[in-house]
Amino acid sequence: MNYLIINGSPRKKNTWAIAEQVKSNLKGDFEEIHLSEEDIPLCRGCQNCIMNGEKYCPHYSQIKDIIEKIRKCDGIIIASPVYAMNVTALLKNLIDHTAYLYHRPEFFTKKALVVVSTAGAGHKKVANYIDETLRHWGINKVYKIAVQCGGKDSLETKDIDKTSLKFRKDVESKKMHSPKLSDIIFFDVWKAMALTDDPIKADRQFWFETGLVNNDFSPEVKLGFLKRMFSKIMFNIMKRVI
Repeated sequence: MNYLIINGSPRKKNTWAIAEQVKSNLKGDFEEIHLSEEDIPLCRGCQNCIMNGEKYCPHYSQIKDIIEKIRKCDGIIIASPVYAMNVTALLKNLIDHTAYLYHRPEFFTKKALVVVSTAGAGHKKVANYIDETLRHWGINKVYKIAVQCGGKDSLETKDIDKTSLKFRKDVESKKMHSPKLSDIIFFDVWKAMALTDDPIKADRQFWFETGLVNNDFSPEVKLGFLKRMFSKIMFNIMKRVI
């Protein structure tokens, strides 16, 4: 298995110690991206990635390599300490650069593990935020390790091992999990928006070129009868509303 680790911490302390513990429970090849070393300029909020396509991002040459590595990996690990009750600026900047994935999700066959640490509070909130972001990217299943710690020696390795082993087993199984109802709703929202009389051109092109416009969800992820019906109903509602 191939794993990609995206480290959003500017340091290699508690959060990275947890990431290293996770690695010890996985088998495969690892590639690390330390965002502190990538020197990605701040997102300008120009919306070019959404309106015109990600290739029109002024920082596309730096972002495309990270996205390509996500496409090639079997499992992705995203790590961040809590900074001011949120992710670090380094990780938030990367997420801002991938805003177009909310409109054009593509990582439906990927599994992810979120690693968050804090010396105080906010670790569960931050882990949930990263989880939500990854689900908008299309990620099939997200595991979370959120640790409150006062130093490396206080890390609860038992819980870290348990979750990372579950993640490993899932990645190796290649099993696709049924999406949550909220994920289906967002899928139908963006699909419906691509079919409006005045759609975002980049969105419309993506949904038609990938064939997703003809599906109730990503074809790699099988829906049961009830969820298929739910998706069809929600899509018809969204077409009328949007």
